[in-house]
Amino acid sequence: MKTRDIDIRASLHSVLREEHKNEPDTLILDELGLCQGDARIDVAVVNGAINGYEIKSESDTLGRLPRQTDAYNRVFDTVTILTASRFIEGIEDIIPEWWGITKAEMDADGIVHFFPYRMPHQNPSIDPTALAQLLWREEALSVLKERGLQKGLLSKPRQLLWNALAEQLELRDLQDEVRKRLKARSRWRVH
Repeated sequence: MKTRDIDIRASLHSVLREEHKNEPDTLILDELGLCQGDARIDVAVVNGAINGYEIKSESDTLGRLPRQTDAYNRVFDTVTILTASRFIEGIEDIIPEWWGITKAEMDADGIVHFFPYRMPHQNPSIDPTALAQLLWREEALSVLKERGLQKGLLSKPRQLLWNALAEQLELRDLQDEVRKRLKARSRWRVH
């Protein structure tokens, strides 16, 4: 049977919920926007890392993947693409070697099964500014205030706050702060 995004997503959520069932601080999100709206990852998992999952069902094309790849490479600790078998060769030519690839195949009963083809590895080049852009303005300002780095920035636009975070925090500290803020959000509507 032909896989669809909705079927792959439902199975992925089921697998991720089971995998992280004993981790109450793990956040599983659909359609996380990146790089000020340049791209959206299908599913993101935020816990001790920020891992992305991109779905390319048999109904999709690979036309947007190069642009998506650029955005995902800037933010995620790991990325796994879940895809139909027919796309694997084409995908390997587009994505970096550190991305994971998982085949998604639907059985006769309509259940999607996953078959790891290539395991994901750690992203070697996260962009601190792109990572900081996951924060809302008030969250970015709060991080700066907590670290005594807000001088001259209180009324500045969010881009300057993101730049300050990227320049002044070590990448590991910035990653910790971004994960902490994402998991602490009670409302996901941007404000």
